[in-house]
Amino acid sequence: MNKDALLQAAHFCAYQERTIQDVKKKLHSWDVSPEDTEAIIQRLIEDGYLSDQRYAQSFARGKFRTRQWGRLKIEQEMRRKGLESEDRKTGLEEIDENQYLQSLKSLLSKKAASLKDTDPRVRKQKLVRFALGKGYESGLVWKILGEDWS
Repeated sequence: MNKDALLQAAHFCAYQERTIQDVKKKLHSWDVSPEDTEAIIQRLIEDGYLSDQRYAQSFARGKFRTRQWGRLKIEQEMRRKGLESEDRKTGLEEIDENQYLQSLKSLLSKKAASLKDTDPRVRKQKLVRFALGKGYESGLVWKILGEDWS
């Protein structure tokens, strides 16, 4: 196994959470052989530098808190990053249901305040489109908008 590549990969993973796919791409860009790549990834997992589950948890928490993304968008991004179904599920469980609903309500309130349209149907349509674009579930969006938005 290439010891220099292992040290570089360990540093790469220690800097911030990475997916196995991220590390494979980085090792490939360093021209590390496929056999060494697999051995390095296995070693990083054993040593605790690399965990897709830990990455998924961190990713879901971060995107929800900082960007206020909904579950659908977060899951789509995790899928794009090559995370397994079980890891994605574990990551999404990090999002507190009450905070999730509060975040959606807050987003909709801010967006509603910025809309210039006076027609209630146009306003509601724009709010729905906005929330769906953020990755929130349509049933949940319609439920919240049906409560006290007109």
